Amino acid sequence: MAQTSGLSLAQGAALCVGAVLGTGVISMPALAAEVAGPASLVAWIALIVLSAPLAWTFAALGARHPDGGGVSTYVRLAFGPRLGAAVGWCFFFAVPLGAPAATAFAGGYVADVVGGGRTTVLLVFLAIVGTVFVMNWFGLRVTGRVQLVLTGVLAALLLVTVVAALPHVRWDNLTPFAPHGWSAVGPASAVLVWGFAGWEAVSSLAGSYRNPRRDVPRATAIAVVVVGALYLAVAAVSVLVLGPALGGSKAPLADLLASGFGGPVRVITAVVAVLLTVGAVNAYLAGASQLGAALARDGALPARLAGTPRKALLVIFGGSVVSAALPIDLHTMLLLVTGCFTLVYVIGTAAALRLLPRGGSRVVAMVGLVSVVGLLWLNGAPALLSLVIVAASLAYQAWRARRVAKSAIPSSINAGSVAPNPNTKPCLVGESE
Repeated sequence: MAQTSGLSLAQGAALCVGAVLGTGVISMPALAAEVAGPASLVAWIALIVLSAPLAWTFAALGARHPDGGGVSTYVRLAFGPRLGAAVGWCFFFAVPLGAPAATAFAGGYVADVVGGGRTTVLLVFLAIVGTVFVMNWFGLRVTGRVQLVLTGVLAALLLVTVVAALPHVRWDNLTPFAPHGWSAVGPASAVLVWGFAGWEAVSSLAGSYRNPRRDVPRATAIAVVVVGALYLAVAAVSVLVLGPALGGSKAPLADLLASGFGGPVRVITAVVAVLLTVGAVNAYLAGASQLGAALARDGALPARLAGTPRKALLVIFGGSVVSAALPIDLHTMLLLVTGCFTLVYVIGTAAALRLLPRGGSRVVAMVGLVSVVGLLWLNGAPALLSLVIVAASLAYQAWRARRVAKSAIPSSINAGSVAPNPNTKPCLVGESE
């Protein structure tokens, strides 16, 4: 039965768009073009096409199992709590890697205005992550409405950018179309996963709809079309207007707007980039700190490490600072993070094959599974980090289970007597506590 309150179709579609249309688009066209040249447009199209079965699969799971746990819930239902917790590890430990990468996009726009290069990017990282850390430490939150406003600002900026740049399109910028060879399209696709991460959030929102079974698939379909159209339009115009210079651009949207308007547009885009990044990083840090505490509560993480949201927040903040200081280039950092996201998609779509009914639903889920397995392969060596995280999670849970089982066995002074602890209830093997 439909709820009398909750998300409407329009509200749900807006939230889905907001979950996927993130800060990556402000720099993704340049990063993809750097890897594959104009052929990066093929990678954009491939990711948009992939989004349809992937988003539909998670929407179908959300409609049938509306729960705030999202992918971790589906994996737990399909494969048990240990693998469900491993999915949580992938999300939790990807955030400290993703924060420096996300702020690097905004840092590129600020450096484009004030100069300073790498130093400016690091200062922007410290300013954004430090601000968000303090906000979350004291319980301040960027509300969902503000997040939607920021997403709306980004969508409007993208539309204005495309329209302003259209008169400057040059079709000869498409040649040579594949300067680095067609094989470069694969690595470009792996990088672009960053811009499409978020479809799993659709399933987490399912329980908030007035009518999940009817509206979740519809809202998802609307979001796929809107996000795909915006991404492809920006990517195509970037290639056609900026040409070979796109691959080296640190602020492609600013370059496009400058070609259409001139004036102080670079300052405006830098401010927008910073605000968008604050909102995105806040969402990730707030969610990850809660996730870490939940994992510790369920025994999937050490309580000393992440037993409370503040403890988990400290781990994330410290990990982010360490990640920012590592001598890893932005491209590799993105692949490390997208590898974690992609593995979550692999396990999530595999769970869908068990949970969804036979027929068309499973066929779509299988298409999604094959696609994300291919993306994980294209990720290359950085994808190994995600496998290491899952293995570490399973090893920790197995170790903890053995420790708990061992502590549950009563110790004896000698073979014939047992000394009970007066402060605890005796527990015999085979009895529940």
